[in-house]
Amino acid sequence: MAARKTALMAFALTFATALPSDAQANDHTSLSFGVVPQQSASRLARIWLPILEKLGQKAGYNIKFATAKDIPTFEACLAQGAYDVAYMNPYHYVVFSDVSGYRAIGRQQNHRLRGLLVTRKDSAIETLDDLDGQEVAFPSPAAFGASVIPRAEIAARGISISENYVNSHDSVYMAVANGLTVAGGGVKRTWNTIPEAIRDQLRVFYQTEPYSPHAFAVHGRLSEDEATKLGNALTTLDAETLAPLGMTGIEAGIDGDWDDIRGLGLTKKDTGVVVEDSNQCHSD
Repeated sequence: MAARKTALMAFALTFATALPSDAQANDHTSLSFGVVPQQSASRLARIWLPILEKLGQKAGYNIKFATAKDIPTFEACLAQGAYDVAYMNPYHYVVFSDVSGYRAIGRQQNHRLRGLLVTRKDSAIETLDDLDGQEVAFPSPAAFGASVIPRAEIAARGISISENYVNSHDSVYMAVANGLTVAGGGVKRTWNTIPEAIRDQLRVFYQTEPYSPHAFAVHGRLSEDEATKLGNALTTLDAETLAPLGMTGIEAGIDGDWDDIRGLGLTKKDTGVVVEDSNQCHSD
């Protein structure tokens, strides 16, 4: 069994950033599932492969794990509509439901997303005011919980920081732990899943206001029947299956669930989100 899981993960990682071929795009028995790269591809594969295998069994599809090397590349893939199904942050959903036609089918049950700011346990940083004039690490400009909202709340207080974008949540935590930057942004889910050896060196000193969580969404090329099957299957995944994600359940989601994000009035220019269907999204 262990050998089989290793082989499955190796196969998934080989094609982690690959786009569906024209044949696959028209064959909806096999679906690509894109996961926002908050963490390394290897870590995401270990977490998501068993979940997607069970989801596929319940929905009646062969579901293939996919991700990207960093969040801007993931955004380019969303702009291209590269994924049949995707797990994306709430701001990504607002943007790419409009740009690419993704539509929500699910969201984490009984959950609101808060951004976190972390620092070393031995740091003098205690409040947002202590960040004035300091360098702070973030995963990417458009990482909603870990970057967009913390930066907005910092700016609202008139605090000036230098922003350092390091590609993933894991990279943020590593940079802070190694003393490369005094603080960094993350979210509770990734904070809870980093190695204890890293987390034990850090502490959370700030949490943002709560917002709607990440979205499970399907591309518009899938039919209503396909979307319904996938949505129903998501909501029947049990707490044991979802435990590696830090979730106890998934509930149905509708487009209006993310109106609180739309109400923030964020612009694509403000966040630096990649909305162009460019060759940035490609097979490795």
